[in-house]
Amino acid sequence: MMFLQFFIWGVWYVPMWKYLANIEGAGDWKLWGFLTPVGLAYASTGIAAMVSPFIVGMIADRFFPTQIVVGVLHLLGALFLYLTSQAVHFNDFFLWLLLHLICYMPTLALVNSLLFQNVKDPQRDAPPVRTLGTIGWIVSGILVGGGFLVSEEFVWQLPAFMGGEAAPTGDAVKELGSTTWPYVFGVIASVILGLFAFSLPHTPPRLKGKEVSVGDVLGLKAIRLMKDRSFAVFIICSLLICIPLSFYFQSTNVFLGYCDIGNSEGVMTLGQVSEIFFLLLVPFFFRKYGVRMILSVGMLFWVLRYLLFANAGPDAQALAFLGVLFHGICYDFFFFAGQLYVDKRAPDDIRSAAQGFIAFVTLGVGMFIGGLLNGWWNVRQTTDGVLDWPAVWYFPAVMAGVVLVVFLLTFKDPDREAAA
Repeated sequence: MMFLQFFIWGVWYVPMWKYLANIEGAGDWKLWGFLTPVGLAYASTGIAAMVSPFIVGMIADRFFPTQIVVGVLHLLGALFLYLTSQAVHFNDFFLWLLLHLICYMPTLALVNSLLFQNVKDPQRDAPPVRTLGTIGWIVSGILVGGGFLVSEEFVWQLPAFMGGEAAPTGDAVKELGSTTWPYVFGVIASVILGLFAFSLPHTPPRLKGKEVSVGDVLGLKAIRLMKDRSFAVFIICSLLICIPLSFYFQSTNVFLGYCDIGNSEGVMTLGQVSEIFFLLLVPFFFRKYGVRMILSVGMLFWVLRYLLFANAGPDAQALAFLGVLFHGICYDFFFFAGQLYVDKRAPDDIRSAAQGFIAFVTLGVGMFIGGLLNGWWNVRQTTDGVLDWPAVWYFPAVMAGVVLVVFLLTFKDPDREAAA
């Protein structure tokens, strides 16, 4: 379940910018205001993340078994992802993609619910299972970026260096990530997971028979925690740091191509490999150094990663590789550590609401703003179709640096200070 869940997302999300070059209207620099097609396409994940709590809280958690909802949503998502792959104009592409994500994003919370409710000891048994999700994302990147070329006759070819015949050339031959194949793979995986979900353990709705308000769904009860200055600083910084995060997911794939690094989708999976490693270190660092230190280190590496990218290029590929490897510490030392912090600070009666609130703020609002801003900034740094990559990366580096400074000046760790 976890393997397929994250394979579905990773297989099309990373190479989407390449594919948009084939979509009519996606090359238009502006739709209205500062909105761009690429930025809007990536921001659709944020829109869906803001909608998904309503689907989970108002429907899935109240009326139907979780495994049934997961199955139905993935089958509907497969249909919409197929229609996405068939879209010719960007308007149709965006509509079907958004509908797919509105089906997909709620399943992120639902598969976690299935996992936690069907293992004996969630703290012991859940992490190894969840790791398979990261492996699913890695496999999707290796599959799409594994050197396959596709001709108009859909004949797969391998580059000559892999022992095959010389790879064909010409306009009829494209990288796999520039074709509809990633979406086809996503459709197949969605159908398989949709059908497989019906065989998963029966998991009754958690809130059956209970009244649930919009505030409950969005975790707004957790707003009372904002009275705690440190918690408020954490929430605000989490929102702001997700804006430069969007630059990584949205632009890195194309940037690696600029650096003459082949198999860019596969190279990006190195970030998920490092994510597995650093995930194991988070509990140790959290106990030994406290939340302020670990969150600060996470944000610092965001700055360092973008500075490496800004100075990378065809003659400095090692900097690009190192920046990708930093993804594990960037993501785990802020997001996973942040979830532990929220779980520790929130009272029992609003713990779930607090986790829902932070997810809404980061994956929803933060990623939505970041997607739009990244698209707009890339347009401003483009001259005659050529991107000024150093300028592209210095911008999120400065943003992450400002957030880090604000965090260091305003966040206090009461538990650490009391221990000191």
